[in-house]
Amino acid sequence: MAQMAIQAGDKMPSGTLGVMTDSGPGAISTDELFSGKKVVLVSVPGAFTPTCSMNHLPGFVDHADEIFAKGVDTIACMAVNDVFVMDAWGKDRGVGEKVTMLADGNGEYAKALGLEFDGTGFGMGTRGQRFALIVDDGVASHVAVEAPGAFEVSKAEAVLDQL
Repeated sequence: MAQMAIQAGDKMPSGTLGVMTDSGPGAISTDELFSGKKVVLVSVPGAFTPTCSMNHLPGFVDHADEIFAKGVDTIACMAVNDVFVMDAWGKDRGVGEKVTMLADGNGEYAKALGLEFDGTGFGMGTRGQRFALIVDDGVASHVAVEAPGAFEVSKAEAVLDQL
């Protein structure tokens, strides 16, 4: 039986995500990421894919200062890609210190959130859906999951309206 997708008011599941450090691939626990912080967690189906690269991630880079001004500590972008791909994509998009690039290499965190999807028809295996969460001290306060092919509720402007 498939689990329910995370809802506003739910505690974020525990997990570990890949992150590039100065000394190479590392990991960050969800405790480190969320505890005592306000975090905008954005998920995209894949690094370097058109909507993600042209619109989704750049929106959060462009609006980062406004988002941080609303009391957000971290903007994080997650995809079911490896840490090397996420790091390269972040550099390619010029995210700098504005967005933390998180690798959900095996899709385990997307699955823990109940927000994975089957992309095998596109040769992509299991991926994370396109969504944005606002997380207050480990609890999801806002959950915005896109309909397939849509790009509305998880874009930076929509998230800003919820902060």
